[in-house]
Amino acid sequence: MFKSCIHLKTILIMGLFSVLALLPVSCTRYAFPDKSTVASDSDLVFPSLAASWDEAIPLGNAVVGSLVWEKEGSLRMSLDRTDLWDLRPADSLSGDRFKFSWVTDHVRSGDYLPVQQKLDVPYDRDPAPSKIPGAALEFGALGEVGSVRLYLGSALCEVVWKSGTRMYSFIDADRPVGWFVFENVPEDFRPVIVPPPYSRGSDDATNPVTGQDLSRLGYPQGEVVLGDGLSSYHQEGWGGFSYDVAVKWKVKDGRCSGVWSVTSSMVEENAVSEVELAFKRGLASDRKSQAAFWNGYWAKSSVCLPDPVLKKQYDNEMYKFGSAAREDSYPISLQAVWTADNGKLPPWKGDYHHDLNTQLSYWPAYTGNHLGEEMGYINTLWNQRNVFHAFTHQYFEKDGLAIPGVCTLTGEPMGGWIQYSLSQTTSSWLAHHFYLHWKYSMDGDFLREKGYPFVKDVAVFLEHQTVTGEDGHRTLEFSTSPEIYDNTLKAWFRTISNYDNALVTNTFKMAAEMARALSLDDEASHWEELRSQMPPFALSEDGALAFAEGFPYDESHRHFSHAMAIHPLGLLNWEDGEESRRIIKTTFDRLEEYGPSYWTGYSYSWFANMRARAFDGEGARRYLRDFAECFCLPNTFHANGDQSRSGKSRFVYRPFTLEGNFAFASGVQEMLLQSHTDTVRIFPAIPDDWKDVSFKDLRARGAFLVSAERKDGRTVSVKVVSEKGGELLLVSPFDGSLIRRTMKPGEEMVMGR
Repeated sequence: MFKSCIHLKTILIMGLFSVLALLPVSCTRYAFPDKSTVASDSDLVFPSLAASWDEAIPLGNAVVGSLVWEKEGSLRMSLDRTDLWDLRPADSLSGDRFKFSWVTDHVRSGDYLPVQQKLDVPYDRDPAPSKIPGAALEFGALGEVGSVRLYLGSALCEVVWKSGTRMYSFIDADRPVGWFVFENVPEDFRPVIVPPPYSRGSDDATNPVTGQDLSRLGYPQGEVVLGDGLSSYHQEGWGGFSYDVAVKWKVKDGRCSGVWSVTSSMVEENAVSEVELAFKRGLASDRKSQAAFWNGYWAKSSVCLPDPVLKKQYDNEMYKFGSAAREDSYPISLQAVWTADNGKLPPWKGDYHHDLNTQLSYWPAYTGNHLGEEMGYINTLWNQRNVFHAFTHQYFEKDGLAIPGVCTLTGEPMGGWIQYSLSQTTSSWLAHHFYLHWKYSMDGDFLREKGYPFVKDVAVFLEHQTVTGEDGHRTLEFSTSPEIYDNTLKAWFRTISNYDNALVTNTFKMAAEMARALSLDDEASHWEELRSQMPPFALSEDGALAFAEGFPYDESHRHFSHAMAIHPLGLLNWEDGEESRRIIKTTFDRLEEYGPSYWTGYSYSWFANMRARAFDGEGARRYLRDFAECFCLPNTFHANGDQSRSGKSRFVYRPFTLEGNFAFASGVQEMLLQSHTDTVRIFPAIPDDWKDVSFKDLRARGAFLVSAERKDGRTVSVKVVSEKGGELLLVSPFDGSLIRRTMKPGEEMVMGR
């Protein structure tokens, strides 16, 4: 169906009506595959099960997740939950010396080793705080597998064995449970809970990238209680924390139907109760609600691309986003609901990296029209303000809001390279998401109650943290640029870095615009005055953006922190004129001149976004294809290193993290629709050979939903729907003229040839 450019949205609406008709309340034996199980060219299809957890079939609902793969001949489901955490405090991040002033004293003196020993070393040395795994289910040897499929449309995994056995599995839309159904199995068939090896292993595994050994946490091994049709597992963690896993099943007439759950002591839910309740609701009921959720999710937006590689990758990224983000969930961490199942802690402890990772993970929420799913990010940051304020007062000794760049589930700092894990401007990048939510939703209540208060709190901190230099410009006494010069003394610039400058400037800009929208004119004028005091961006001799004054981009580096002003902040835009274009082009030239030797996968996704912002469709496509073909595992998981070993990077390792995946999806969206200058541009960055391409209900700033179709190299139709009303500025894709139109709430504008 994808080959004929029928949108996934249309397919699933048709499928939902079928599944609703198929699911009477009295249904007692639910049959797979159901009519909502519609195959597409974007489905993951394999001839066998993966032999490692990071290549498994992923299922999730942003609270619990599973990975379906094969271990030592047995079908294995790795089970996870977002709030499984060891939250013991990082002892080094406390005391009289846990202060930015203590750090800067050592920077001034040049005696930096004490800072590294206190604040950097413990992150690598200590196993916790950290995300921890749940458990696994194994189902015994079932023979040789014939096929494996993930149906993206309804989030259903199917495994078929050559013996005739079949398995179907999905995760409930709303509850922390997952279902499985096996056909053609013996009457003694049963799932087995396999706990993580907390009490055995080797202390030799101490690398935070490849994962420290679970035994280093010091937990007593939990107990598995076996029962007739119900088994459970209880695991004690640190400081009174515990979690539970339960599985309930029934075998009759060669069919095994079962349900599993993972719950933690941080919630009132209980795993055993959850599986019992699931059985009472029934498989048909949970499948009905799950299919309805995914139908609604895919109906939000869709794209049709002529490039099968980019199309399949995009659909899989948006599937993973729907599996990892919900309005009432915790934010997307490094691995979300798919923690490593290899006897180790996940790469980088599965934490919340706010120096890039969480931000990139939510880029596709805006143009992709998934603001509801993005609210899990916004709500968590909002709800953790007391934790962040305490950190701000303790470490920076300032009012306002600063946020640690590396956080636990509850927002506490975890340390690491402190130039970035304790950066002065992390909260600025996070505040940008509050601004984006407002701009794309035009939700006045959100602006008044959360958006502006959060941004203002960050602006207050930056006003106090910055100082006025001899040239009259506002600056930072010491500045950084992730992750330039690692954690060395050299990483502390004596002039403001372009990264910090862009974020501080943008925060004052956002605060002023939001205050104006609320008729807080005095506050808006104050923020505008502060913005005017910020210095121009530092340029190298050839005119490219530098790391900082006197520090040109002169090495291959994975983090394009120096180019934040281009993307995502949009302070330098191709549309601004020749000077901005010259800076942007020269910056791109510099990046390509020094090459991708030390880029990772997300670097390619990010650069594709930047290329699209410069209306370079060929460049955007090239870097997106490099990402998809070289930096992803067969199941589309981003593995950071160059898996093709084709010279795209010197990093050839494979730690799985998600930010590169979601930045990829954003890159596709930037090719199709842009509105970052408050002017809507349709098909602004598509390659010349993309003759047939379309999208439905992508979202532009101003709360406009846009659909468009291009045939035979010409745009043939455009539809714009205004959710909230307001002025639409649209560059006509037909003749390039600027259309200015004031629209009412709910009004549609349709254009065509």
